[in-house]
Amino acid sequence: YPTIPIAPSMRLGPSFITGSALVLAATLCGMSAFVAVSVIEKMSSTSVRQVLMSEGLDWADVATDGLQVIVTGTSPSEAMRFRALALSGGVVDPTRVIDGMDVIDAQPLAAPRFSVELLRNDDGVSMIGLVPQEYDRRRLDSAISNLSDNIQVADLLESAQYDVPDNWGLAMDFALEALAELPRSKISVAAGEVRIMAISSSASEKALIEADLSRRVPRSVRLALDISAPRPVITPFTLRFRSDPLGGTPARFDACSADNNVGRARILSAARKAGLDGKVVCTLGLGVPSPQWPDAVEQGIGAVSDLGGGTVTFSDTEVTLVALPETSQAIFDRVVGALESNLPDGFSLQSVLPEPVRIDGSGATDTGPPEFIATRSPEGQVQLRGRVTDEQVRDAVTTFAKARFGSTSVYVATRIDSSVPEGWPIRVLAGLQALSELTYGSVIVQPDFIQLRGVTGNPNASDTISGFLSDQLGGGQNFEIEARYNKSYDPVLALPSPQECLDDITGILATTKITFSPGSTEITGSAVRVMDTIADVLKACKDVEMQLEIAGYTDSQGREEMNLSLSQQRANSVLDALVARRVLTGRIAATGFGEAEPIADNDSEDGREANRRIEFRLIEDPTSEDPPLIPDEALNPAGETPTSAPAPAPQPEETPNE
Repeated sequence: YPTIPIAPSMRLGPSFITGSALVLAATLCGMSAFVAVSVIEKMSSTSVRQVLMSEGLDWADVATDGLQVIVTGTSPSEAMRFRALALSGGVVDPTRVIDGMDVIDAQPLAAPRFSVELLRNDDGVSMIGLVPQEYDRRRLDSAISNLSDNIQVADLLESAQYDVPDNWGLAMDFALEALAELPRSKISVAAGEVRIMAISSSASEKALIEADLSRRVPRSVRLALDISAPRPVITPFTLRFRSDPLGGTPARFDACSADNNVGRARILSAARKAGLDGKVVCTLGLGVPSPQWPDAVEQGIGAVSDLGGGTVTFSDTEVTLVALPETSQAIFDRVVGALESNLPDGFSLQSVLPEPVRIDGSGATDTGPPEFIATRSPEGQVQLRGRVTDEQVRDAVTTFAKARFGSTSVYVATRIDSSVPEGWPIRVLAGLQALSELTYGSVIVQPDFIQLRGVTGNPNASDTISGFLSDQLGGGQNFEIEARYNKSYDPVLALPSPQECLDDITGILATTKITFSPGSTEITGSAVRVMDTIADVLKACKDVEMQLEIAGYTDSQGREEMNLSLSQQRANSVLDALVARRVLTGRIAATGFGEAEPIADNDSEDGREANRRIEFRLIEDPTSEDPPLIPDEALNPAGETPTSAPAPAPQPEETPNE
């Protein structure tokens, strides 16, 4: 074979071969590493993303850069950000996880609910709760220390650095005032809210506390009261039920007493079957003479129903059944016999079928039964007329009346009649005692009947009078009580007078008028706040018997007919504004007077501005008069001789606020 010659330059030396091998190896390693890193990146990204998604962290995004796993996204909270990092570090080496997350700006923490509980008893005062750090604790400590000497205080209050809430100070100040007056109480205070639980010594004290706190609470503070009182001791334990359907007197209780809720429910159920309607107050008290009290009362009320009307009175275990005069003897005997047989043991019955009673003034003369008449006017003046046994009895009656009603308030015009029945002085004094329970009214005493009519500020007056007359006169007595309750005379409620309510409104309008834009009837601007304040006054006076008139006036600019119409529309706007503020307006009228009754000169702008006004005024209630308490002829019986200066004549009764 022929030999091919090789040039020296074409020969591969060892260096080239080694270098080529190294380059090839490096290339292969790089490619292998790239493939491996790509696989690792994909697996890491997929695994971390799956874990985050399975835990609900779908807001997180995952990216890789070589072996680094970068977690990005906006976390809703710092805790969620740490959770995402922890989950990612559980899938791959935590050193490979890079935190690229943001966190939503944290909202400022809401202020806590500041509240305090003040507990007071004979051992001292405990304070528990959370108060603002800026609240003046020295004022609180001073108020507590002033409650009594050496008072023990358990201060468990915490504080927090937040703004003092609105009405916090008002609520705390009112709570401290209440705490000073309630030795056994728990008072819970929050911003604008006070809740009071307390124990009173009697029902009357409970009413006083509730009325006093309700009057004094600031308008911007809500008050919740839970005042408890022990049951009263009722002596004698009295119940009186009466009905006269033919005479126009519906079934009613003059007095109602029970010793527990079950007994009260039975009594009221029996009364409703006998015709009682409407809301009834039956006092729960101590002193029930027999556990069978409800049984006896049910049977007594049933007897009244069977008679077709009459009165049944329970005074402890003594029962008096008085039929209507027109009841037949046969029905009376049957019903009385059944009641006597069925009354529980220990109860005694007296029954009366009375003769018709005449209250016409004839008793002041010799044409009718003897009478003693006493009247008490709304001004407090008392007139005594009618018959007494002798001079000694007249002096005793006069002295008793002056002791009860005031020495300068009694006018005596009685006459001596020795023929009056036995026991007459006791009946007369009992009648005067009953009259003293009324604010004004009259009492007529006859040998077989006592009638008491009038108005009182004591919601329990009928119970008191019934128990007293039953106790003083004994069983078998026939008497009639018409004691109507009027809140205006209740010393516990101490309601403001109509004039005081009007003065409050007038004072408000003297500071800021209710103004309108020219030709407009819309209440705007500062007048809105004025209406808010007037509405608060009228709500506080909602139980006061009064009628108001909203009077609208204009200046003299424009036609008279137009001004009259405009003033009426403005008065109506004020009335509508009160309705919108939940004021009861049944006794409020709106009247426009146009340009009448100017209070300033209409020739100047200031004068015209003064004449454009809204006024509130009291108006008389034409339906407020009642018939006279007693017949006119009974007020001036013949033959009476006054023994002191005459008092003003009794005024007609006012319509009571039932």
